[in-house]
Amino acid sequence: MIRAIIAAAFLASPAVGLEISAEHDIVILGEVHDNGLHHQGQADLIRKLDPKAVVFEMLSPEQADMLNAMPRENMDDVAQRLDWTNSGWPGFSLYRPIFEALSDRPAIGAAAPREQVRRAFGEGAAAVFGAEAEVFGLTQAIPEDQLNARKELQFSAHCEAMPLDMMGGMVEAQRFRDAAFAAATLAALEAYGSPIVLIAGNGHARIDWGVPFLLETASPETSVLSIGFVETPGTADDPRFHHTIVTDPAERGDPCDAFKS
Repeated sequence: MIRAIIAAAFLASPAVGLEISAEHDIVILGEVHDNGLHHQGQADLIRKLDPKAVVFEMLSPEQADMLNAMPRENMDDVAQRLDWTNSGWPGFSLYRPIFEALSDRPAIGAAAPREQVRRAFGEGAAAVFGAEAEVFGLTQAIPEDQLNARKELQFSAHCEAMPLDMMGGMVEAQRFRDAAFAAATLAALEAYGSPIVLIAGNGHARIDWGVPFLLETASPETSVLSIGFVETPGTADDPRFHHTIVTDPAERGDPCDAFKS
């Protein structure tokens, strides 16, 4: 029933008529990064949920500290101070609704240093994550069928431009980033109380092996809700999330064109 309400409400306007329980400690809002409709929907849900803090995949801890220390009335100034143009993320205009909805709530930067992500590719997530690797299940081997599925997803996501046998490293890097997001979100929950919102890509928001799974592993008493934002022909019964919001796709070229020249 809640899934149907979410889908119907978003088609009219991302927040109009939306009913969502505030009983969850952590709410993960997934996205397709370059779809502005997803960011507008995330912004609407932030206003609905009124979280104590918002954790961002897109921000480093240093960027979040800078954002928390500055006035946020001027979004152009926010973009400039965050050096968004050189961040590697889609244009700030797409993410602007989220930062406007953030208002004076604390922002938490969960992006892991690139050097650590590169190390996780070669050394494995557990070796790089450190003392709490076991807490988040990183010392446990990924089941073979899941590992093969994740390798194929990474192979496709990288336009089959890299050898398939390198995708195990990509999976470990993704696993490391999921654990970093989970740890930052739990720390925010301890510091600020519930609810906490995490903004992250759909791959991180999936309940079978992403951040929700690692949160369940590390803190089974914590209540987590994952809402995925997907594009048609996706459907509202997507099993990767607890609930799913379906939108029109963004206008974009073929992301694999860069590998075809």
